[in-house]
Amino acid sequence: MKKLLFLVLLFSFCVYGQTEDEKQLRAIYDKALLDARGYDWLEHLSNQIGPRLSGSLNAERAVTYMREQLDSLGLDRVWLQPVMVPKWVRGIPEVAYIETSPGMTNNVPICALGGSVATPAGGLKAKVVEVQGLEDLAALGREKIEGRIVFYNRPMQANLIETFEAYGGCVDQRYSGAREAAKYGAAGVIVRSMNLRLDDLPHAGAMSYGDLPAEQRIPAAAISTNGAELLSGMLTLNPEINFYFKQNCRQLADVQSYNVIGEIKGSEHPGEVMVVGGHLDSWDLGDGAHDDGAGCVQSMEVLRLLRETGYRPKRTLRVVLFMNEENGLRGGNKYAEVAREKNEKHVFALESDAGGFTPRGFTLECTDEQYELILNWKPLFEPYLIHLFQRGYSGADIRPLKGGDLLLAGLRPDSQRYFDHHHAANDTFEHVNKRELQLGAATMAALVYLVDKYL
Repeated sequence: MKKLLFLVLLFSFCVYGQTEDEKQLRAIYDKALLDARGYDWLEHLSNQIGPRLSGSLNAERAVTYMREQLDSLGLDRVWLQPVMVPKWVRGIPEVAYIETSPGMTNNVPICALGGSVATPAGGLKAKVVEVQGLEDLAALGREKIEGRIVFYNRPMQANLIETFEAYGGCVDQRYSGAREAAKYGAAGVIVRSMNLRLDDLPHAGAMSYGDLPAEQRIPAAAISTNGAELLSGMLTLNPEINFYFKQNCRQLADVQSYNVIGEIKGSEHPGEVMVVGGHLDSWDLGDGAHDDGAGCVQSMEVLRLLRETGYRPKRTLRVVLFMNEENGLRGGNKYAEVAREKNEKHVFALESDAGGFTPRGFTLECTDEQYELILNWKPLFEPYLIHLFQRGYSGADIRPLKGGDLLLAGLRPDSQRYFDHHHAANDTFEHVNKRELQLGAATMAALVYLVDKYL
C-alpha cells in the first residue's frame, strides 16, 4: 500500500512538474522570439565594432560595449576580470601567386595563419611539395622538402555528416604544419583552408611553433579551397612550378584584456555557480558574427530570458564572455584559475561556440546519472525540434573548469554551413538569421532552467 501511494505521489509530482516546466519553456521561447535583444547586440558588435582579434582596439571596444549591455540588464553584479593576452597583428594584406614560368603567374587568395612569422621583406618564392598530412613528411624526407614550400592539401572529409568531425580530421596540418615542416628544412607552409565548399575565401586560424627556436620558424598561410585546387592541378602538370607569397604579420608583447562577467545571485544556493558563455574575441577577416559573437549574445540572453519570464535561479547564474579563445585560450584558463583560487563551487557550465544556426540540441560531458536525468527532459524540447542529447565535447572555454561532478554542455546548432564562414571574411552579421539565433538562446535558457531546478 505504501509503495502504491508513493508511486501515485511520484506520478502526480511528475505530471505537475512537467506541466509547470512546459509553461516555463513556452514562456522562454515566446520571449526570445517576440522580444529579442540578442540580435540587436550582435548587430552592434559586428557592424559598429567589427573584428575583435585579441589585444586589438576593437577587442577592448567590445569589452566596454558588452559590459554596458550587461549593466543595463539589472543583474546583481557585473565586472571585468583582467587577463593577459597575446597580440598578433596581420599587417597589410597578403599577396600570393603561382608562377609557371618567368612572368607567367596566377594570383591566388591566401591569409597568414594566426601566430605565423612574416616572410622576408621581398616575399618568399620556392618550388612546392604537396602532401596530404603531417605523416607524409617523414616519408619524403629532408632531401625532397628542404628549401621548398610544403603545401598541405588534405580536405575536410565531405561524407562525414558531423562537420566538426571533418574539421578535426584535418586541422592538425594547420596547427602543427609549420612546426613539423621546419624540421625538414622547409622554407614555408601553405595550408588548404578548413572549408567544405569550393570558394575564394582563405580561412584563418591558429598555428603553433611549439618550442621551435625563433630562428627556425617559417611563415605559414592558408590558401582558399579554389586556390588549393588550382595549385594541386598545376603541380600535377608541372611539379617544378614556383609559389610566391608575402605576408607582414608580427607577434608583439602580451597586453592586458578582460573577461566580461555578469551574474544573478542564487536565491537558495548562492555558493553554487552555473556558467553560460561564449568567446568575445574573433579573427580579423570578417566581423566574428557566428564565431563567436552569436554565442556571446545568446549567453547574455539566457540571463535576460530567465529574469523577464519571472524565474529566479536557485543557484548563482553567471554569464562569462571569454577573451582569447581563438589564439591562446587565456580567458578560459584565467577564469578557471580564479575560480580555483576562490574555491568556488561550479556545478554546471554551458558554452555556445558553434555558430548562430538552428539549434539541434546539446553535447554533454557528464556522469551517467546526470545523463539519464537530462534524457528525461527530452520530451520537453521536442516541440521546439530539439532532439540531440548525446555525450561529447562541450566547449574550449569551459573545459578548464572540468573536474568532479561538474556538468559541462555545449549548444549544438546545425553545423552544415558553419565551416563556410568559420575564420573567413564572410563571417559577418548578414549571414546570421535572427530567428535561428534567438531559438539558440531560448534553448540554452531552457536547459539552464531545468538544470537549476532538478540537478
